[in-house]
Amino acid sequence: MLRHNVPVRPGLERIAREHGFNFHIIDNEIYWDESRAYRFTLQQIETQIETPTETLHEMCLEIVDRAVRDEAMMTRLAIPELYWDAIARSWHERDPSLYGRMDFVWSGSGPVKLLEYNADTPTSLYESAYFQWLWLVDARRHGLIPRDADQFNSLQEKLIARFAAIATAEPLYFSCCQESEEDRGTVLYLEDCARQAGLETRFLFIEDIGLGTGGLLTDEQNRIITQAFKLYPLEWMMRDDYGPLLRKRAERWYEPLWKSILSNKGLLPLLWQHFPDHPNLLPAWFADDTPPTSALEAYRGYVRKPLFSREGGNVTVYDRGHRIIEDVQGDYGHEPMIYQAFAPLPRFGDSYTLIGSWLVGDEAAGICLREDASLVTKDTSRFVPHYIAG
Repeated sequence: MLRHNVPVRPGLERIAREHGFNFHIIDNEIYWDESRAYRFTLQQIETQIETPTETLHEMCLEIVDRAVRDEAMMTRLAIPELYWDAIARSWHERDPSLYGRMDFVWSGSGPVKLLEYNADTPTSLYESAYFQWLWLVDARRHGLIPRDADQFNSLQEKLIARFAAIATAEPLYFSCCQESEEDRGTVLYLEDCARQAGLETRFLFIEDIGLGTGGLLTDEQNRIITQAFKLYPLEWMMRDDYGPLLRKRAERWYEPLWKSILSNKGLLPLLWQHFPDHPNLLPAWFADDTPPTSALEAYRGYVRKPLFSREGGNVTVYDRGHRIIEDVQGDYGHEPMIYQAFAPLPRFGDSYTLIGSWLVGDEAAGICLREDASLVTKDTSRFVPHYIAG
């Protein structure tokens, strides 16, 4: 894995605007950064990222299968008991999943290590699947990278195929909150993929979902919603006023209820308990557990994470002497905590780099790279494209 500088395409602002990438600048700071790129070999992609992604996903599915049969595990995940039966039914009836993203730390040598699994509402999808590929095509044409360069990116074709595989005759609603332009862009992209797969789609903001007779959810025209993709976390849904309606399973949701087990940071200690010393895992433990000896001896420190934290919120990094070396503020400080051994992100110049590895269904489908001056990756961390050569 090599990072190097590349020229920015002339007219980037125009290109982004023409392709609907309205959040390539966030809060007057660069989000999409094509002044640099990461180069991988095909062997690195296949053996160090693609294979471990699918192996870890299979392990995660085994945790789901165990958890829905084990009240103690569900309790440790702090999932309200009100929803346990519905989650179990969602799993046993094999409610289909659309996509997810695993976040890895990797220095270019040794195995990747799983930091977390964004299994419910991962963003940065549009820029990973579409705009990153557009950059590759342009960069090859202009000689900015080798003309035979490739990219680990089959996201769009896999998403379209996945939508076709899970399609029903009913309209598929797409929904997100009103205030987030990034979320709206992600949902618009997914809706376009669904239309390419032949589905009838409708868009509806989360705030505009209504309640009809019989406790059925409706749109603004009072039409009943039977299936919907929501860029809105399952744990938020469970806490909302309409949350108990999830138990009726009157709608098919993407992501399905069983994904609430995987999108929970408590997955990390459960993985370590059931697959101890796996090369792609970091030691992890619940707050009331005794830390594994290996976590304190073999690593640079440890990280405290809320079970339901998003975008780095309330993540704290400690060194071996229990001193805080990074502390991110956020809205999740009241949540239960887990701990994970600290494997620092590799540093390139003035930035720390995270690899996001995408899955569509059960298949690895591509990667994205995020950079930040901080050890903790956040929603504003820069997105940097990649390519494969050699």
